[in-house]
Amino acid sequence: MKRYGNLYPQILDFENLLLAARKAQRGKRYRPPVLEFNDRLESNLLQLQRELRDRTYQPGAYKTFEIYEPKRRQIAAAPYRDRVVHHALCNIIVPLFDRTFIATSYANRTGYGTHRALRQFVRACRRYRYVLQCDIRQYFPSIDLTILKQQLRRKLKCADTLWLLDRILDNRSTTDLPNPPVYFPGDTLLTPLERPTGLPIGNLTSQFLANVHLSGFDRYIKQTLRVPVYLRYVDDFALFADDRHFLKTCRDRLETYLATLRLRIHPIKSQLFETKYGANFVGFRVFRDRLRIRSHNLRLGRHRLKQLQANYTAGTITADTVRQSLQSWIAHLEHGDTWQLRQQIFANLDLPLPLNAPSPASA
Repeated sequence: MKRYGNLYPQILDFENLLLAARKAQRGKRYRPPVLEFNDRLESNLLQLQRELRDRTYQPGAYKTFEIYEPKRRQIAAAPYRDRVVHHALCNIIVPLFDRTFIATSYANRTGYGTHRALRQFVRACRRYRYVLQCDIRQYFPSIDLTILKQQLRRKLKCADTLWLLDRILDNRSTTDLPNPPVYFPGDTLLTPLERPTGLPIGNLTSQFLANVHLSGFDRYIKQTLRVPVYLRYVDDFALFADDRHFLKTCRDRLETYLATLRLRIHPIKSQLFETKYGANFVGFRVFRDRLRIRSHNLRLGRHRLKQLQANYTAGTITADTVRQSLQSWIAHLEHGDTWQLRQQIFANLDLPLPLNAPSPASA
């Protein structure tokens, strides 16, 4: 495997830092921390450049909060200047790793995403009789940082870049650790407490490193197990085949491999079944002959529409904001067999509609 060095000057380059600041502010330009940073943009970037060059850079404290859609998660938001550093780092190192990822790893990659993953999932459901769907239990909180750092060092040999990665990893949020503690063969009572774990959900670096951590696992499934079709979206993955016994054997081998990463398959969310009965994936219920939006996601969508209506009526959001939000949701629904559903939803909606919304005449 080729190892890359002399990357740090590219990270420190002022043009790269400026590009990082532009990326970090997308969709957040008018938030107070962004406005404050941009008020003295050149000075702040030069200060970051000096701190990184002199290795005096110290990440700030995370601000944590919880979200409950689609399930309860704790999000750790880094200070804005740290997010600029994350983008500067990822601008340089992500392309080096991304070219080694398998083609059916879809999350957090340019040109990939949920809808491309969904299309591949639908094709596999229509072609193969069985699917083994798995979920890694508490994936982000469970990532072992010692193992992750070893994986990074197999690809990178630039000492300064590795120092920056370690700085970011060691500054992790520690409020969302695996609960209860997880033990593996050879562990003592204190091992889970002695090994640092966890990537903060919300960091750009965390999303990227989550793919790095499972890239060897992906290749093991494709090259060693030789599964006919395999795809992964973050920590949700699916294996397709016509042989039920083969997939059952695969599950045992997957659990053995994941144990080397100190990870476990979720015992309830991981199931082996016939594709004709339908499967849930990225917000849709996938059958061989049709594609429906999941009831849970539909309820959330209707709730968001009510909130959008209330905010627009109160004057807290503009018509353009409403149209952009609706356009995004319609585009998502259009990936399923939802024509009648879209007619019902938009028939009596009293909101400024985007061009791709169903017209009242067609409802």
